[in-house]
Amino acid sequence: MQDIFIPIIYLFSAVLFILGLRQLSHPRTAPKGNTTAAIGMLLAVTATLLNNQILDFQTIFIGIVIGSAIGAVLAKRVEMTSMPQLVALFNGFGGSASLLVAAAEFYKGEPLLVFTLATIILSVLIGAITFSGSLVAFSKLQGIMRGAPIKFSGQHSFNGLLTGVVVLLAVYAVLDPAQASNAVLAIIVIALLLGILFVIPIGGADMPVVISMLNSFSGLAACSTGFVIQNDALIISGSLVGASGIILTDIMCKGMNRTIWNVLFAGVGYDAEASPLEVDPMKTVKSYEPGDTVVIFENAKQIIIVPGYGLAVAQAQYMVHELQELLEGKGVIVKYAIHPVAGRMPGHMNVLLAEANVPYDSLYDLDQINPEFEETDVTLVIGANDVVNPAARHDTNSPIFGMPILDVDKSQTVFVLKRSMNPGFAGIENELFYNDNTIMIFGDAKDTVSKLVSELK
Repeated sequence: MQDIFIPIIYLFSAVLFILGLRQLSHPRTAPKGNTTAAIGMLLAVTATLLNNQILDFQTIFIGIVIGSAIGAVLAKRVEMTSMPQLVALFNGFGGSASLLVAAAEFYKGEPLLVFTLATIILSVLIGAITFSGSLVAFSKLQGIMRGAPIKFSGQHSFNGLLTGVVVLLAVYAVLDPAQASNAVLAIIVIALLLGILFVIPIGGADMPVVISMLNSFSGLAACSTGFVIQNDALIISGSLVGASGIILTDIMCKGMNRTIWNVLFAGVGYDAEASPLEVDPMKTVKSYEPGDTVVIFENAKQIIIVPGYGLAVAQAQYMVHELQELLEGKGVIVKYAIHPVAGRMPGHMNVLLAEANVPYDSLYDLDQINPEFEETDVTLVIGANDVVNPAARHDTNSPIFGMPILDVDKSQTVFVLKRSMNPGFAGIENELFYNDNTIMIFGDAKDTVSKLVSELK
């Protein structure tokens, strides 16, 4: 009965995983998708515990209690601005789990089939790269490491050499399983080093792409581990995570008009300490106080708000929603323009605004909103920089040339909320700031929006 019953439960859990993933594709159904997938995982865990190979239930129970307690604390204490770091850690934990399970299966000392040994090597390789790479991504996002690319001479050649060594060790281990112990250990060590070298040359603002790729890696590692321990649910769920991560990575790259190879190997980024931005002293900007803008806001028919990472840092999403409700109460149409790579992780702005109960119907992606800027009276840019830089459309020498941007400069009036004139990730001047129709409002975004709300009231 066990040979029939457990696969059936795994099948149902797989169906729930797929349905949950489908529901997660839209904000309205995302909470239901979380619940659906959680039920699927509960079924998968239950089926695994019913397997007669699982004997030490006491250890499993202790692990569940400790893990649940840590998860509950993180869910309550981690702020939205730290969510990208948390996601990076989750990816790393997933990779480390696959690494440990596959390594434990290998070092049990039992005879292994060639296919099983190959999947073990694949699992420890991907799992180790995911683990160490995710820790580096976490460190960059948390500010433990500098976010600018860290490069050294011959870096790509060295990485290529290490990759070649891993391939040779893997072939050796598969051809001579009796002598594979040291080879597998060496693969783990080199893979951990590769994970670090893989992420350090990537700039902090490319972390949305890196996070989605590492998420895909964690799924692929889990899938490989599923083959190692012959667990259908792990194979299916790992495949789903791996595939969705790859698709999301592709979407993020298209959002920057860059290839994944450019993100991984070009080392694009800005280091303020190494090369301070030189500002043309002949250029000037118009700067207003929040109180000076009230008349313009009150007489607008449509206002578009463009959120960026600065909004997340200032935790201004609640005040922005209050501003939206106040303006709509005066008959103004308010919309949000969401760039696909705004923030520090995929969908960062969507999640941030959802936390403040901003209606989903108010959020528009780049393709939807761009045609409306020409008919918009006021655009309010909060903490965004490179994603609204007009240089991307015409300056062939610009590092962001060709990147799809939000056409905010076509609005009648553009207000830009920033702490200073510091550049964005690309390290270049933003032409938008010097346009005749642009007005800068310097200061903390939350305080600025709060003052604007008070003035409007």
